[in-house]
Amino acid sequence: MTAETTTRFPILVSSAGRRGALVGILRRTLADLGLAGEIVATDMTPLSSALQLADRHVVVPPQTDPGFVDATLAACREHGVRLVVPTYDGELPLLSAARERFAEIGTTVSISAPETVAIGRDKVLTHRWLVEHGFPTVRQARPDEVLAAPGDWPWPLMVKPRTGSAAIGVRRVAGPDDLARARDEDVVVQEIAPGHEHTVDVLVLRDGRCAGAVPRRRIAVRAGEVEKAVTVRHAGLEALARTIAETLPGAYGVLNIQVFVEPQGDEMRVIELNARYGGGFPLAFRAGVRYPAWTIEELLGRPSTVSDDWKDGVVMLRYDDAVFVDAADVGLH
Repeated sequence: MTAETTTRFPILVSSAGRRGALVGILRRTLADLGLAGEIVATDMTPLSSALQLADRHVVVPPQTDPGFVDATLAACREHGVRLVVPTYDGELPLLSAARERFAEIGTTVSISAPETVAIGRDKVLTHRWLVEHGFPTVRQARPDEVLAAPGDWPWPLMVKPRTGSAAIGVRRVAGPDDLARARDEDVVVQEIAPGHEHTVDVLVLRDGRCAGAVPRRRIAVRAGEVEKAVTVRHAGLEALARTIAETLPGAYGVLNIQVFVEPQGDEMRVIELNARYGGGFPLAFRAGVRYPAWTIEELLGRPSTVSDDWKDGVVMLRYDDAVFVDAADVGLH
């Protein structure tokens, strides 16, 4: 057995939650690359299905705890982790700011620079950045601005928390009276974009080059996460997503870009940017893109296998499954 095939490359999935499919993808990636190493998962509770599916698991404080980063660093040091894959919006600013601390122990965090994380986390900053760079987006304002001139807006409208995630707090308002109830909330108001919503999974390498862009049209969403979707070859959408990814300041790793596409005229409107793996990434992986492998190849200095050879028209129909463990293993007595 050669030294190459015995290279250890443990990967840590942070805030693993329900990301069991991602744990499986990363485990398969290590096998495909001939690498040794475990999938380590962290979460704030042992009652996480993905945590229990990992080879090793570590319970860490929640992101709101000052000890979150230190605990994640300790897990990486203990298990020799080479790559951290964040999955939850709340941890992104913390892990992005601590990238150099992880690098000092030989761990790469697959995350963008703080500037891009901030743009993705804050819908006011997202909209401002899109407009400043000339990317197509929807009209957006704060509630008081809309209520000052309600006749200038095409009702109904969408109300979204400024820094929300998982569609929590997102709602449609039929008219000014409905919107007036949101005056004191930290929300933005958006026009409803025409067409079908697409999420484009992109991968940005260390040199800032976008190595892939795979659109998937959302068919059904549950609790803010895609439940049914289909991959769609769309040259204009792919080009738009690549340009956005390469324009973002210090983008790195997997991001997803949400865009509404009007099917007749191909009009596009970008509505959100997320600097992390999306819940629907397993569909892009099944279609043929190997983002985790391409990331690891670059880190190890291996020849790149980056390719645009992915399959159009692959449908994902997610379903519920369960993990079964002994009560003692999750702290229940």
